Amino acid sequence: MNFADASAKFTLILWTKIIAMIPRSIADQVRNDLFQSQKVVIIYGPRQVGKTTLVRQLIRELTLKSLEVNADQIRYHEAFAGRDLSKMQAVIGDAQLLFLDEAQNIPDIGINLKILHDSLPGLKIIATGSSSFELANRLQEPLTGRTWTYSLYPIAVQELATLHTPFELAQQTESFLRFGMYPDVLQAIGDEAKIRQLRELASAYLYKDVLQLSSIKHADKLVRLLKLLAFQAGSPVSLHELGKSLEMNHETVNSYIDLLEKGFIVFRLSAFSRNLRKEVTKMSKVYFYDTGIRNSLIDNFNPLELRHDTGALWENFLVAERRKKVEYQRLFGSAYYWRTYSGAELDYVEERAGQLLGFEFKWKNTRAKAPATWFETYPQSTFECIHRDNFLEFVG
Repeated sequence: MNFADASAKFTLILWTKIIAMIPRSIADQVRNDLFQSQKVVIIYGPRQVGKTTLVRQLIRELTLKSLEVNADQIRYHEAFAGRDLSKMQAVIGDAQLLFLDEAQNIPDIGINLKILHDSLPGLKIIATGSSSFELANRLQEPLTGRTWTYSLYPIAVQELATLHTPFELAQQTESFLRFGMYPDVLQAIGDEAKIRQLRELASAYLYKDVLQLSSIKHADKLVRLLKLLAFQAGSPVSLHELGKSLEMNHETVNSYIDLLEKGFIVFRLSAFSRNLRKEVTKMSKVYFYDTGIRNSLIDNFNPLELRHDTGALWENFLVAERRKKVEYQRLFGSAYYWRTYSGAELDYVEERAGQLLGFEFKWKNTRAKAPATWFETYPQSTFECIHRDNFLEFVG
């Protein structure tokens, strides 16, 4: 058996049953909320990240009589969109738990869930949605004070770390950067299969909710915007320059990025500043929730030694994984990047409980020092360089 075959066999053994086995970080809290609370549980997240799988596993554990409603199917819309309790009860029957999958597809879902919540206090309800902006708009006002809300993202390194050793994870780090963390991609064996899965994800799901559930007039410009953002990942983004490239005003560009954020494709990191005269504050950085999706947009899945964007890719991966960790572990605080007009910068800054934590990201294990300006301006802050030999603690 040659090295490539051995590597493929190792990967097969490591990841084949990962989705069925891996404990998702929000599972315990969601389980507790379903069991102990009468509030409606909402799980947001991109399509294909495992929301349905997670809920089905929890339902099996709770051993309640349950009804699963796939809101992608039109046949359920009349019953759950009509504000008619009797019609909804006719579908629910004697179920003790109602699971609404892709709930954003049902018109007026918020007011109808309010009716169910208030009229059937013994019924447990859990709903998932792949577009936070539409589902949130339909739920927030009718269900104020009646929900527990979660987000589920592509598989997190901290979740993999519950099943695999640091050595095993280190062996897969480059693959994570190239192909991302979507469950189906992680399970695919070989580069060709992973690329095929990513292209299917991008074409079938990436824009679906944003385009269907918003009033975007120029779908082609949305795709072009995503490609431009992919090339600029890890760099401050000028809305004005993006607008010039797309022949759009910067307000429209900003609104498109906002929709992409709410569709779980990208997220922004703003600049940190307490001294407006010295520190850059106007431009944000834009990162992708998944580096595989980012690479698919620019059609570049090359090994890292053949790439010119390894630093940006590594930064995107670390910031996305840190975001998962902070949210899943409820490490309350705010995240930024830091840059001065004189050129001093840090890739990532967290402000938590009054303390500033500064980080620089390097793919290779090289010595790095904080800019002198950082400690001069914020003498009580900390600094750490995160590289491929020590990143697991940062993200896990």
